[in-house]
Amino acid sequence: MSQITVYLDKETEEKLQSLTESLDISPSEWPESVISLAGIWADFPTAEAIRANLGADAAQKAI
Repeated sequence: MSQITVYLDKETEEKLQSLTESLDISPSEWPESVISLAGIWADFPTAEAIRANLGADAAQKAI
């Protein structure tokens, strides 16, 4: 499974810890309200469309 790392400043991290402890939930688990947003923006470009105009990578020297 893919993972996303989010770095928080100390104050925000303390708020997150306080909230998740008070609600007895994991700070690393996405709530259903966020998960349900996946794919909701029909006009959002695909990864392929975003990368279409980037051109080809430069040739790499074999090591």
